[in-house]
Amino acid sequence: MSLTDTTPTRPAVTAGIDWASDNHAVCVLDPDGQVLARQTVAHTAAGLRRLTDVLERHQVTAVGIERGDGPVVDALLGTDVTVYVIPPQQVKNLRARYGSAGNKDDRFDAYVLADTIRTDWRRLTPLVLDSDTTTALRKLCRARRDLVAHRVAVANQLRAHLSTAMPAAVGLFSDLDSAISLRFLTRFTTQDDLDWLTPKRLATWLTSAAYSGHTSAQTLHARITAAPRGATGGHGHALAGITRAYLACLQTITAQIQTLAKQIADAYDAHPDKPVYAALPRVGTVRAARLLAEIGDARGRFPTADSLTCLAGVAPSTRESGKLRIVSFRWAVDKQLRDAVCDFAGDSRHANDWAAQLYNRARARGCDHPHAVRILARAWLDVIWKCWTTSTPYDPANHRALQNILNKDKTDDAPTAA
Repeated sequence: MSLTDTTPTRPAVTAGIDWASDNHAVCVLDPDGQVLARQTVAHTAAGLRRLTDVLERHQVTAVGIERGDGPVVDALLGTDVTVYVIPPQQVKNLRARYGSAGNKDDRFDAYVLADTIRTDWRRLTPLVLDSDTTTALRKLCRARRDLVAHRVAVANQLRAHLSTAMPAAVGLFSDLDSAISLRFLTRFTTQDDLDWLTPKRLATWLTSAAYSGHTSAQTLHARITAAPRGATGGHGHALAGITRAYLACLQTITAQIQTLAKQIADAYDAHPDKPVYAALPRVGTVRAARLLAEIGDARGRFPTADSLTCLAGVAPSTRESGKLRIVSFRWAVDKQLRDAVCDFAGDSRHANDWAAQLYNRARARGCDHPHAVRILARAWLDVIWKCWTTSTPYDPANHRALQNILNKDKTDDAPTAA
């Protein structure tokens, strides 16, 4: 199917594919729900060719699958079938339609997928893929975020190690994984090294390291002498080997994070959707690139702003039964998208009066910080969706809600006539 064609038609013959690491179960149904074929194909080039042959032989027009990327989906998109993605959690709930046992079976799940497409195709949205440029940018952003999480984990391990090996180094600088802190730990690895330091020697070393902080050498030296003493002698030298191992990991991870950040910046600068996000408040390069990558550039995925806010998990989930009405946190969402949107929204309030007002009103109603950020993120997505669908850069001067607040502030501040 075309990557931009999102108009579904009633499928004549449907198929379901239960994805696995080595083999994929396939089930083909006719319009009445009768099984036409059951196959198991290997996750190989030959197996995927066999899969497409089965679909073409039975003239399958729609396929249900549990994930929307990978070699199987690439093979399906090379044919004329319409692909529908049904998440695993939804498939788990759908099993109850065919029995109460709820047992997991690959062949049965393939049937459930095929039958769901056959009966509920009107409620489902065909898979629409982002461009290769956007997909690559998304992978770069997610890889960088994973490395940042690894850096935090290694820094925590180093901090725990230093609390017994060399406690004075833990709180010496603002961040343990900062460039100056890592350089200090590379030069002074034991308590014996710290004992050698004097305010004058420390000042000389800070100058050689181009230390740009505002803390004097005397203050830093006082922190060293006030801290508990670490291991000395042979024991200290043995623990220094562990320190160097953690430092090597941190330095390698940090270097790779910087390399990915450069690749992200280059890919973002070359992306045609960059102007849509570039003017958002306090968005920066990496944050804007992540927003762009997670939202994507396939406009057909989100026909309305609500469809985007629901997938991002910033719209609540409402359940009603009789007189009972429950509004709760939405769990079944794209967590990467939610994290990207909330990360942006939470910081935007520091540079945008409209965002600050929405956030403060939510807090005044008793919402905690995460809830208030989600409320703000939902409002921002309405704005972003409008800019995104029209390929219009965000312009604060055209943001009516923001301008109303700014104009009201000017009116309030104007001197009154005598």
